[in-house]
Amino acid sequence: MSPLVALVLALAGAYGVHLLYTAVALDWKGLAPGPRVERRTRTRRGPQDWLIQAGLDDVQPVEFVAVVGVLGLVGGAFGYAIFASPIPALALGAFAASFPIASYRNRRRTRRTVAQEAWPRMIEEIRILTGSLGRSVPQALFEVGQRGPQEMRAAFDAAHREWLISTDFPRTVAVLKDRLADPTADATCETLLVAHEIGGSDLDSRLRDLIEDRIQDVQGRKDARAKQAGVRFARTFVLVVPLGMATAGVSVGEGRAAYATAGGQLAVVAAIGMIIGCWVWAGAIMRLPEEERVFER
Repeated sequence: MSPLVALVLALAGAYGVHLLYTAVALDWKGLAPGPRVERRTRTRRGPQDWLIQAGLDDVQPVEFVAVVGVLGLVGGAFGYAIFASPIPALALGAFAASFPIASYRNRRRTRRTVAQEAWPRMIEEIRILTGSLGRSVPQALFEVGQRGPQEMRAAFDAAHREWLISTDFPRTVAVLKDRLADPTADATCETLLVAHEIGGSDLDSRLRDLIEDRIQDVQGRKDARAKQAGVRFARTFVLVVPLGMATAGVSVGEGRAAYATAGGQLAVVAAIGMIIGCWVWAGAIMRLPEEERVFER
């Protein structure tokens, strides 16, 4: 029996044992390695919606793609100037083209962080306005929005315009939810929508519970980010150190000629791939879980 056949039989036997054990002990069915997980169907969003969530309301998707392309060309030209070979230049150009996408994600994450930290105070103000001061739900919502963080005011302004035009609160809430794209905004808007449509005396207690939950979530995220601060700073060396070493290698001896050889090109491409892999992997393990939006349209 050849080693390959023996390996295949061993793997098949091990997988069979796995299926038998999981069927008896965990009640898993089928031939898959694990149970099938049903995924919730998410609302599809266009490119313009994603740009709005990052605060880039005036940027068109075509313009964003153009910026990506220009940075890719600049990065490729810079890579060719250093390594004098096309393959590493293409790899470096592709990496440079990812910078606008990374910047967009950072802006979107920053806006969501601002919203998460602002919502407890804003909900408390809504609770006071609708309770002690007797404001209507829409009036309280827009008053608080006008005093909210700068990053959120455009969404509240758009929702206020919708309210002035249609006086349709469900449509107004839908505009605000789409502009903010935030789980806390979804929960708050839905709570206020129910209170506006059917009334009830328990709005105050519901908002109070929501405030307490949001405060705990914000504090937990702050603690996690504080613990990650040093690691995030060290992550920048994944880019700075290899780039500095590559630049220094060009000026030492025949370093530039070495980069132009076939082996040098393969080594550079492998190094760039490892740098990108390390950067992505480090970002993935430090990424805090995001709340799922449960009230999307």
